[in-house]
Amino acid sequence: MAKTPKMNLDLKMVQDKIQGQFKGLDPNDPSQWPLLPRGLLFVVVCAAVIAGMWFAWLKSIDEELLAEKTREEQLREDYRKKLVQAVNLDALKKQLEQVQQYVSQLEKQLPSKAEMDALLSDINQAGLGRSLQFELFRPGQVVVKEYYAELPITVRVTGRYHDVGLFAADIANLSRIVTLNNLSLVPVKDRAGVLTMDGTAKTFRYLDQEEIALQQQSATKNKGAAK
Repeated sequence: MAKTPKMNLDLKMVQDKIQGQFKGLDPNDPSQWPLLPRGLLFVVVCAAVIAGMWFAWLKSIDEELLAEKTREEQLREDYRKKLVQAVNLDALKKQLEQVQQYVSQLEKQLPSKAEMDALLSDINQAGLGRSLQFELFRPGQVVVKEYYAELPITVRVTGRYHDVGLFAADIANLSRIVTLNNLSLVPVKDRAGVLTMDGTAKTFRYLDQEEIALQQQSATKNKGAAK
C-alpha cells in the first residue's frame, strides 16, 4: 500500500515533464524545440510527405487508367469496323469490280486529245446530216478538271423544228459523251417552221500525261500552301 503514492507521483512527474516540453515553443525556430516535439514534428512532416506522394502517385495511375480505357474503347470501335469490313469483304470486292467496269465503260466514251478533232467533225456532220445550217461553231477554251478536260463549243444552227430535234437526238447518241447546254430556240422571221437554236455543246476527253503531271504538281502546291 505504501508504493501506490510513489507510482502516482512518478507518472505525474513524467506527464508534467512531457507537457513542459510543449510549452513556449517558438514556431519560427523548430530546431530549438526539445527532443520530443522535434521528433513528433518530424513524424508528422514525414507522414504528410508520404501521403502527398501517395496521392500524387494514385492520381497519375488514375489518369493512366483513364487513358487506357479510352484507348481500349477506340480499339474496340476499330475492331468492330474491321470486323464488319472483313464480313463484307467479298461483297465489297464485287462492288469494286462493278464500279471499275462502270468507270471503264465511261472512260471508253471519252476521247483522247488526238481524237478531239474527229469528235468535232462528228458534231458538225450531225448537223449537216439533218440539213441544218451552222451559223456559228466556235470551240472555246479547254477547262482542265481533276480527272478530265472539258471543251465548250458555242453553237448556232438554223433549220426546221423537226430537224433541230433530230440533231439534238443525234448528239445524244454519239459514241462519245457530248452534252447540249443553255439551249434557246427562236423562230426565224418570214420563214415558217424555221428556228434558230443557240447553245453550248460540251465535250470531254482524257487528260494526257503532261496535263496529269501539271494537275499533280498543282495539287501538291495547294496542299503545301494550306499547311
